[in-house]
Amino acid sequence: MRDDSRAELDEAVRRAMALSKELGNIRDTVVTTIYRRAEAIVAETVGQRNQSKPNWDRRIDDLLTSRLLGYPLMLLLLGLILWLTIAGANYPSTVLAALLFSIEEKLTMLFEQLGTPEWVGGILIQGTYRSLAWVVSVMLPPMAIFFPLFTLLEDLGYLPRVAFNLDNLFRRAGAHGKQALTMAMGFGCNAVGVMAARIIDSPRERMIAILTNNFMPCNGRFPLLITMSSLFLGVGTVHYGSTLASVIVVGMVLLGVTTTFVVSFLLSHTLLKGTPTSFALELPPYRMPQVLQVIVRSVFDRTILVLWRAVKVAAPAGALVWILANVHIGDTNLVNYGAAHLDPFARIIGLDGFILLAFILGLPANEIVIPVLLMSYLGANTLLEFQSLDGLKTLLMSQGWTWLTALNVMVFSLLHFPCGTTLLTIRSETGSWKWATLAAIITTTAAVITCFCITQAVRAMQLIF
Repeated sequence: MRDDSRAELDEAVRRAMALSKELGNIRDTVVTTIYRRAEAIVAETVGQRNQSKPNWDRRIDDLLTSRLLGYPLMLLLLGLILWLTIAGANYPSTVLAALLFSIEEKLTMLFEQLGTPEWVGGILIQGTYRSLAWVVSVMLPPMAIFFPLFTLLEDLGYLPRVAFNLDNLFRRAGAHGKQALTMAMGFGCNAVGVMAARIIDSPRERMIAILTNNFMPCNGRFPLLITMSSLFLGVGTVHYGSTLASVIVVGMVLLGVTTTFVVSFLLSHTLLKGTPTSFALELPPYRMPQVLQVIVRSVFDRTILVLWRAVKVAAPAGALVWILANVHIGDTNLVNYGAAHLDPFARIIGLDGFILLAFILGLPANEIVIPVLLMSYLGANTLLEFQSLDGLKTLLMSQGWTWLTALNVMVFSLLHFPCGTTLLTIRSETGSWKWATLAAIITTTAAVITCFCITQAVRAMQLIF
């Protein structure tokens, strides 16, 4: 291309970008003018008999959307919801797990009476059924608590205030303010957060929201984060305090939010270039939630839907894990064989081969990461579950774990590739495996870089003895 042609092209691009920015400013000006004119007309034509009556909506908004208190109140409310979810789900999860595993014992007896080959029972019961039992017992209670609480906030009218608070930050990152809503939905399930990106009109900004939603920890990753936070802060013995675990999980959430802003900024200035679109957000009045409708909507439209998707991908995962643990190359099963090959790279980012393999095998469902890891460490031929946190801590320390290992496991769990359900949802929403693959690459790269930096910094400062 000749120099004069290239100069003309560059000038055309600069003019187009300037015009796009100017149009964005014009849209903001038009919307502001419309609302100011509407307020003026209302002031001229509508009167209030009781001027002394306080406007509670405005007073509450002055607190929830203020620059000083808006963000602390958001974090406080998030911590409260997480605490209710964590504290409330412990007992139901234990009861549900006991029920499901008692059924497993009866199924095992039935297969023995029928004379079923051992490998068939291993795949169907110890692999498939046990994986499903863990997924249901781990996911169902937290979702049954979290989704109704989240829907209550939505029905109350608080979520638009969250979008209002975060709109400026997302615009600076080159994204859309409504991404705050999709990000919040990711707390329950990243697949739901990806589907929620439909509310964003701009294809470019919708794609940014889809590619970065996995940085929000879902219900499938909460158990691992909670367990590791308890182990990480335990001194001498492990104290499973729901309040302490909630604080650490909130810290992980803040890391996820920060990563979301950073990656959104990078995408909006590289692969998904463009000018952020503005949107007029009219804050709805607060209203009393319709509790019965909230429960029905959250249970049937969210909890059961998400659980069913997780079950579909967890069943074959359990069978695969059993096969890998029982197929040998020489004297070594495939689990140990794979871990040995992954170990050199895993050590660089503060993990080990078994941890990295557990995350890879946990692709279909994040809930099976800990059971797979325990199976690998103990050399068992089936999935296992730890009986207490003290026993788990003893096992992990015997495998060379330190507080740095636990921290890296939490960070990698937070930032690593989406689960199978989310990847299938991204494929469905975008119509291409290209974007699902890109989402996996982006998130895994972020996890590896973050863990690498943490590990090298701690080792350089000689904080591990």
